[in-house]
Amino acid sequence: MVAESGGPEDQKPQSDEARSAFAPPAGTMHPVSPPEEDHPTSEFAMPSGVQQESHGPAGSGGGSGSGSNSDTLSSAFTPPSTYKAQQSPPAFTPAQGIPMVKLTKEAPWQDRMRTMLRMPVTERPAAESIQRTDDETGPAVPRVLDLTLRIGELLLAGGEGAEDVEAAMFAVTRSYGLDRSEPTVTFTLLSISHQPSLVDDPVTASRTVRRRGTDYTRLAAVFRLVDDITTPDAEVSLEEAYRRLAEIRRNRHPYPGWVLTAAAGLLAGSASVLVGGGFLVFLVAAAGAMLGDRLAWLCAGRGLPEFYQFTVAAMPPAALGVALTLTHSTDIRPSAVITGGLFALLPGRALVAGVQDGLTGYYITASARLLEVMYFFIGIVAGVLIVLYLGLQLGAELNPEARFTPYNEPVVQILASMALSLAFAVLLQQERSTVLAVTLNGGVAWIIFGAMARTGQISPVAATAVAAGLVGLFGQLFSRYRFHSSLPYITAAIGPLLPGSATYFGLLGVAQNELDTGLTSLSTAVATALAIAIGVNLGSEISRLFMGAPGAIGGASRRAAKRTRGF
Repeated sequence: MVAESGGPEDQKPQSDEARSAFAPPAGTMHPVSPPEEDHPTSEFAMPSGVQQESHGPAGSGGGSGSGSNSDTLSSAFTPPSTYKAQQSPPAFTPAQGIPMVKLTKEAPWQDRMRTMLRMPVTERPAAESIQRTDDETGPAVPRVLDLTLRIGELLLAGGEGAEDVEAAMFAVTRSYGLDRSEPTVTFTLLSISHQPSLVDDPVTASRTVRRRGTDYTRLAAVFRLVDDITTPDAEVSLEEAYRRLAEIRRNRHPYPGWVLTAAAGLLAGSASVLVGGGFLVFLVAAAGAMLGDRLAWLCAGRGLPEFYQFTVAAMPPAALGVALTLTHSTDIRPSAVITGGLFALLPGRALVAGVQDGLTGYYITASARLLEVMYFFIGIVAGVLIVLYLGLQLGAELNPEARFTPYNEPVVQILASMALSLAFAVLLQQERSTVLAVTLNGGVAWIIFGAMARTGQISPVAATAVAAGLVGLFGQLFSRYRFHSSLPYITAAIGPLLPGSATYFGLLGVAQNELDTGLTSLSTAVATALAIAIGVNLGSEISRLFMGAPGAIGGASRRAAKRTRGF
């Protein structure tokens, strides 16, 4: 029996193969632990041998108070011992839930979509019921995104602001049932992404804007298309929207080339009258502007960039002004001729759009637009300076201290400002139905400027800002009444306020090595241009204050345009 119980005679030494270098030596006892996979450990687990102190009842994760290893270990989500419910911060979601935001139908789609874009994604209301699908399975997501990008391309190429382009794209996608869409607009690139749900892969598409042109008739047609798409009463299918968009792209400009050339001459002649010129100055300035316009068209046909087109277009008016100086005629003011030519070239449209994008938080697009304005301005400066230097070498007597005469004939000045706005509207290819409104808006702007700057002896820059603010205010009201873009009612109306004379005298001072005088005048021109852009944007925002906020239901307020707070 002893032998069966494992006596010494049965215990044989193990071989070397049966031993391991990590085997415990004989005579030591170690508890056998279960396999590691049965007890997975975490880097946040309490190490062995450390006692967990209890802080409260066992149900809170702090143990029973005995301090032994059998106590329940605390969790990362367990409140600390000093936590009290009375001192807790307010929850993000109130007890009654997040207030529901509902977009009113009475507000135009521009305001409703702008409210949506300025709203956090979690607070945006769900999309409306889908009414315009080709079948019962839902909208064709790639086709809706492609249509949205094509509409955004026409708006951005026409000079529309980045926020308005995003609002239009957002309105189209939501009208076709794609509520989880995010459009992105930069200076030359448009992209949009749609994610059906959190578990589905997103669909992203993009489009590049390679050519930009000025045609406000086409811009208004695109706005009418977006308005019809976003209106529940109008049934616009994807096929119908594509057909109308193709017609908009194929339509010819409303004014032929010779009308545009005549409009450029009328604009320059009217601007020369605003700065004190007479009838003969009007004719000479108009001739110089028309010659410059034809040369610019010739350069465009040869494929030259716009920088050289502006340089060439600025030379004929400056050359005619220098030629009049060489004749020593006292009846004609050469400065008025050159200033009128500059009025027809200053990029006021791009300046207003660039500043507007910056004020609404689209800094990349704003920087690109302002850089484009700077290049155009440098091209104009180069063309004028070349002619002025040649005139000085020929003995032309140009006086940088001469300024335009006071407004002794206010009626003539007002008529000239209205004619300038009319010509500007034609150059922008506006619809004939909007020309009268923008002409009257330009006359009102000049009346306000003249009353403040001349009669009231107020700073011209401040007077320009106030007049531009009224232009923006009236432009927004006109656009809401007609459900159009505000650009056709604003851009041409700011034409009489452009700093043409300050630009000319600044360039003349630089050409004559009078840098102090030249830089002072150029800084005045820059300040005036910024006052125009900021005033237009401020007037547009003030006009929206008189309108009901589309998201006012449930305590929601109008969102600011700026994306950050600056800190």
